[in-house]
Amino acid sequence: MRRWLRRPHLAWQTTFAALAIATSVALPVVLLSVGGGVSDHEIDDLENAGYEVSISAPGLHGISDAHALALRIEGLSGAGAASPILSAPIDVFPPTGGPHPTLAEGVVPGAFDATQGPSTRSLFPDPLPLGDPTDAIHYANGTYSGPATDDVLLSAPFASSLSVGVGSTVALAPTANGTAEVPFEVTGILGSASTLLGPTAAYAVVLPLSDLQVLTGFARANGTSGALLDSADTIQVALSGAASASPSAVDRLAEEIQALVPYYGVSSLQSQAQQLRQASAVLDGFYLALSSVGLTIGLIFLALVLVRRVETERRSIGIRRAIGLPAGQIARLTGRWALGLAASGVVGGVIGGWILVEGLARFGPPEVQAAVDLAVFDWSELGLLGVAILALSLVASLAATRAALRLSLPEALR
Repeated sequence: MRRWLRRPHLAWQTTFAALAIATSVALPVVLLSVGGGVSDHEIDDLENAGYEVSISAPGLHGISDAHALALRIEGLSGAGAASPILSAPIDVFPPTGGPHPTLAEGVVPGAFDATQGPSTRSLFPDPLPLGDPTDAIHYANGTYSGPATDDVLLSAPFASSLSVGVGSTVALAPTANGTAEVPFEVTGILGSASTLLGPTAAYAVVLPLSDLQVLTGFARANGTSGALLDSADTIQVALSGAASASPSAVDRLAEEIQALVPYYGVSSLQSQAQQLRQASAVLDGFYLALSSVGLTIGLIFLALVLVRRVETERRSIGIRRAIGLPAGQIARLTGRWALGLAASGVVGGVIGGWILVEGLARFGPPEVQAAVDLAVFDWSELGLLGVAILALSLVASLAATRAALRLSLPEALR
């Protein structure tokens, strides 16, 4: 250990130069792997969502006459299923205990099931045990006078916290005071709702759209006697058959829907995926720009160490020049020094970045773990980064080459 600590000053400088390169490489490795993984995950979710066109409207639950609009969309050429969805906060009253605030999703069971991707569909019972698949019986052509199913699905963590299961009865109410609570039978348990609706919706419930509209007052104004509201937040539209894989068919249907609802927002998921790819490319550039400061410092340190090495080995270099070694050979010598240090730094930086990502995935906060778990190490991208750093190290070696060629031979050979 004492001998190792007594290493020459140049050896310490060389070690620190390699560490500086490794540290500067580790940052883009982490940013590119985690950022790229998150982007790839989002793009994959869009491409495998189970529906191709989404309709939204400004304001709170801005889509009106949702049941009839969904039927009109399903009548368009190429359209498969149109699934209106209403999201609203409610309170759940278990058999014992006080109210539990949660997020409720109102859906048309058959259409909802037809517009979900494979990963999402696996979270639900098949078929959805929510009574009438079309939700038409309770809706009753906008009168809401038909019999309600009063069925509800609970997410697994929520059901566990309430100590209820399939066959149990819970009461749902729009507010915590319970004055308008309605008993619902638990007919199914969902998988991890945090995957479906986001981390804030781990305690979620799903029930028929008309039931939730009546419960929350978004069926008709003044209960069931006023003007028809039939509100929803979004309508997800799936294309039928091979049309779902045709970008032109998706764009054509999106244009037809936009003409049908000119004041609503209509977007295709393929265009969103394309925009996300473009944003991901911009982010990659931002990550590299953010890392450029560290890389610049590391390369400057590398150039200084190479110049210092020239000073240390000036006699050896002087002898080479005295016997007629051309300048190109001197440049190749300093280039090999630079490549050796840069290569060790690149390898150390990639390994260090991988260790950092794995450490965050194991010991980081839950929010960080959720992002880091999606990290993807694109070795072709990291390989190009390494090649770029090696090329820049050759540029840094020019300072050492210049110093070697400017050495005074008499003084170097003295």
